[in-house]
Amino acid sequence: MKIRHVRKLRRAGGAAVLVAALAVSVTACNGDEGAAPSASAASESPSGEKGQGDDAGSGQDQQGGGQTLPDTGKVIATLKGESVEMVLYSVTRDGGGFLTVSGEVRNTAGKRYTVPTAWSGEESAIVRTGRSFAAMTLVDSKERKRYYVLRDTDNRPLTTTGFSPWIQPNESLPFFAQFPAPPQTTTKVDLQFPGFPNAPIEIS
Repeated sequence: MKIRHVRKLRRAGGAAVLVAALAVSVTACNGDEGAAPSASAASESPSGEKGQGDDAGSGQDQQGGGQTLPDTGKVIATLKGESVEMVLYSVTRDGGGFLTVSGEVRNTAGKRYTVPTAWSGEESAIVRTGRSFAAMTLVDSKERKRYYVLRDTDNRPLTTTGFSPWIQPNESLPFFAQFPAPPQTTTKVDLQFPGFPNAPIEIS
């Protein structure tokens, strides 16, 4: 039995999503990993143009958002946590310059699992949107960049939100999270999420 809290991801128009993409900030791979950056702290390239990441060496209800769970027949990674496991089914690019991670968190214990508040991140603007997967990040070691979950123009994270604070025994919570896509030359990133080990995953 699965808790299906994931809905169709709202495409709020090219301009709205583009603003969210430009607003995302990327910190150093060896920088703070707890809180996502504020939407106003857009990173800049050496030429002064806003970008989707900076040099790391120098660190639902989705209110109309969401996407359906992809084909569960192919598992690309399984991350073991305490009493739960995260199963990843797809990490895919789209033509708009975005990358979407889809999977589910399964309760593998015989008792109810309480969803950690750390999953939502620490930034107050994001925490106010409720429970989410906003703390998920992707690290591109090759380009030395870290990517955070995108946000819409209302500062809501483009990820599964508004789910129950518990996952019952033998149930699972499907999720998605959308990020700026790394360069085409990047074919692998490390997924980081509170309570789970870092996992290298290939981009399809």
